[in-house]
Amino acid sequence: MKVFFNIIVVSFNAGDKLEKTLESVLGQTYQEFRIVIKDGDSSDGSVEKIIEKYQIGTDGYSPDHRMILIRGRDQGIYDAMNIASDTLAGIETQHMSPEYMSFVYFLNCGDNLTDSHVLEKVQKGIREYAQKDANPSPFICYGDIFECRTGQRVASNPNINDFACYRNLPCHQACFYESSLILREKFDTQWQVRADYEHFLRCFYKDKAQTFYIPMIIADYEGGGFSETAHSRAMSERERRWIIAMYQSNAKILKYDLIRIVTLASLRTRAAENPRTAGIYNWFKKIIYRHRA
Repeated sequence: MKVFFNIIVVSFNAGDKLEKTLESVLGQTYQEFRIVIKDGDSSDGSVEKIIEKYQIGTDGYSPDHRMILIRGRDQGIYDAMNIASDTLAGIETQHMSPEYMSFVYFLNCGDNLTDSHVLEKVQKGIREYAQKDANPSPFICYGDIFECRTGQRVASNPNINDFACYRNLPCHQACFYESSLILREKFDTQWQVRADYEHFLRCFYKDKAQTFYIPMIIADYEGGGFSETAHSRAMSERERRWIIAMYQSNAKILKYDLIRIVTLASLRTRAAENPRTAGIYNWFKKIIYRHRA
């Protein structure tokens, strides 16, 4: 079964959020997708509910094979993503050929595709980009997210360069990875909070992945999870500094550090996170991105 989108959803004791996330995918106007659910052995009945609703068999497949359920303990979200990716590897490699194209998208349980036309628009954008691009290297398509906590659209940088890689990459809920990248590069689970950041950099710098931006909202991002606690924020910044040092020179990092200081980065972060000021901040950021592009 060939599909254009492989959508990975990771869950653990998610309650009704799992079903809502799945419904945001199943309700898409573009239907050439497969959903891989990796559940960490939930005990709240959320998985049993979807097994019954979507008639998932003991083999983990729905009757039409468009939904795959993997149950079992894991070591956290990135390990779960890798387990789901390994399952995809055995499926996707059967179809690999020069003319075959497919993409992997990670949608956290609790987040939702923002409307029913997201996959249709992304597929159209990817096809148009692929037709006019002569470079055979794999690519990452990305857009914006809607942050539910602040009620604001968070614009992604339309130009991924060294400065964007230093600190301002799109989150994984905004990114569609060409499948060959995910089959080749797994998340490094030594990073507790920033494994998706390191993974993007590895695809960009090591695999020379191209990137292109579609100016649309991809997902409604729930926020407020583990990565946004005070402890995790401190860990996130430590990991970010260790990771960027793997891919950029000390001189370049120092230059970007100074730019952050001069442009009052800590103040801007507080403005972005405050529901009262987030709208003004994101409006200003969007103008800056448009000017740089």
